[in-house]
Amino acid sequence: MKRSTPPEVAPAAVTLLDVAKEAGVSPSTVSRILNGTARVDATKRSAVEKAIKKLQFKPNLFARSLKTGTTMTVGILAQDIESPFYTRAMRGVEQGLAGSGYAPIIVSGHWNAHEEAERIRLLQARRIDGLVILTGHLPDEQIIEFARQQPIVVTGRHLEGPSIRCHTIDHETGGYLATRHLIGLGHRRIAHIAGPLDHVDAIERHSGYVRAHQEAGLVIDPELVVQGDFMESGGLMAMNRLLDSGHAFTAVFAANDQSAFGARVAMYRRGIRVPDDVSLVGFDDLPVAAYQTPPLTTVRQPIYEVGLFAAQSLLNMLGHPTPVVELPPLSLTVRETTRRM
Repeated sequence: MKRSTPPEVAPAAVTLLDVAKEAGVSPSTVSRILNGTARVDATKRSAVEKAIKKLQFKPNLFARSLKTGTTMTVGILAQDIESPFYTRAMRGVEQGLAGSGYAPIIVSGHWNAHEEAERIRLLQARRIDGLVILTGHLPDEQIIEFARQQPIVVTGRHLEGPSIRCHTIDHETGGYLATRHLIGLGHRRIAHIAGPLDHVDAIERHSGYVRAHQEAGLVIDPELVVQGDFMESGGLMAMNRLLDSGHAFTAVFAANDQSAFGARVAMYRRGIRVPDDVSLVGFDDLPVAAYQTPPLTTVRQPIYEVGLFAAQSLLNMLGHPTPVVELPPLSLTVRETTRRM
């Protein structure tokens, strides 16, 4: 009769007591080092850190959260996780949290204030320690109210209040840089594929488009300003409307790169060459912009760095001193979709 193989016995989990014994210190010393609740002699700290590494000790985060009142998690409210813009920003947040022990929980608000509020309440029910809001439509007053429960970093707006840090981008200057570049190349009839009417950044980019024309003494043909939605499909449809209108133009400033990608497809299908027939400028400088055919001229905004800034600012608010990245200003990245008239 064949003998059955005895089941393997899982190795016992390494405990805090094991670490204390290996390091030659008391369990309370190990606990204080893990929780950061008190200053500990450098020699003892070094011994504990070596013991943790040798034994591959993994703290019980659930037990730790019960004891300290923290969960070591932070919420990230994006708007559309499929968007390459938010993917880039969340990569910055992730990198900013690296090595801190904090884990992100990511949710989407889909540019709907009610949905954004519901997602934040969901995160708060999970007892997050802090929150990053990447743009959105929530009223300032509601963000201030949410900040009564935990620290919040919000991007894309000017907002002051207890437990709140914010950062905004000068989108008006970005729109100005894009349009001035086209005017400097000799273009006088410049179309604009605008972003959603309820997005502050879209409104400001359009204002920059207007300022560049005013500075050059040019009159904008209102028929050349068409509505988009910051999506590739919206850019494609907006460009089709422009072309179907019969109004002449030699250049286009799209309110973001995704709109520019869609506009480029529409022109390709009509046999319109970029930049030989029409010059094209986007906004964002998404990583893929450099690998379009031809590579896209665009306004670079520091999307990744904004995510990094948000995470580092939040860590500081949570009591973890962290150097905060300096955000570079907007700049124009000239590639191959624009040419002189």
